[in-house]
Amino acid sequence: MHFIREEIYHIYNRGNQKQTIFYSRENYLFFLTKVIKFISPRCDIINWSLMPNHFHFLIKATDVSEMPVPKAVIPIQMLTEGIRLLLSSYTKGLNKQLNLSGNLFQQKTKAKCTSMVSDTLKVSDTMENHSTIAFHYIHQNAWKAGLVERMEDWEFSSFRDYCGLRNGTLCNKDVAYHLLNIDKEKLYSDSYNTIENSKVKLIF
Repeated sequence: MHFIREEIYHIYNRGNQKQTIFYSRENYLFFLTKVIKFISPRCDIINWSLMPNHFHFLIKATDVSEMPVPKAVIPIQMLTEGIRLLLSSYTKGLNKQLNLSGNLFQQKTKAKCTSMVSDTLKVSDTMENHSTIAFHYIHQNAWKAGLVERMEDWEFSSFRDYCGLRNGTLCNKDVAYHLLNIDKEKLYSDSYNTIENSKVKLIF
């Protein structure tokens, strides 16, 4: 992974061999404490969703995100190191709780830039479109998977925060409203719009 400040990224990973990574409500909450510790200080989190065997975050990289870790033996950026610490510390805690061993997550966490069209060319409409697709796709995850009848019924995503049903502080909602052109008044109805498969492929 390589992060460039001000760019927007869809970050995701899943259980090794698609195995479960969250076995209980306490597991989800424990993971979020690690997100607060290792990810929040290193980027702006736009939205997120945790699923039984995978997770999604949409983030905006900051100056801290792309900074190199001081005195690192191998050059690594602060946000990349934060993701590594998040997964390793969560894995260690879950393995201890369940008396397991070995890798919990797939080896490489993916970070797809949704705001950069190419290294030299940016198109504003495309930036907004790809990032907005990712935003709605992330919130739709549990609903599309049939885990809930309504997106707001899924506790482990930021949709409740955006709907005003919970006063969460993990997300920087101003980024969504201003950079993704998310309309506060239409957010709920827009969130339920079907996303074509051809558009979903753009964010992976």
